[in-house]
Amino acid sequence: MTNLTQNFASDDDTLGGRITHARDLTGMETAEVASHIGVTEETLAEWENDRSEPRSNKLMTLAGVMGVSPAWLISGNGEAPRPQGLQTALDEMTGELARLRELNTQALAGIELLETRLATVAAAVK
Repeated sequence: MTNLTQNFASDDDTLGGRITHARDLTGMETAEVASHIGVTEETLAEWENDRSEPRSNKLMTLAGVMGVSPAWLISGNGEAPRPQGLQTALDEMTGELARLRELNTQALAGIELLETRLATVAAAVK
């Protein structure tokens, strides 16, 4: 778990706190989450405020909608959700690294080809 993520929700947070944390990180409004899982906004608010708890089937759906594990929602164990911006940055950097590796492979192939041609021309000059 990253330090940034730890600042948002700790392992000793409540179920409601973890639900709120995960929803905030997805950037989804309560109405959107409630609609996705088939409950009212009021029901979701009850869960987020620890006034009630979702049934297991709703908890599983909730975890899927928010991209977290049910175990993390229930107990705080496992990997906590990452802020959307961090995931985007991670995806962009991974893509850039792959692009640079491909460029490196192409550059090495070009160098080898140039060395071969240079050796051929040098042999012809001698």
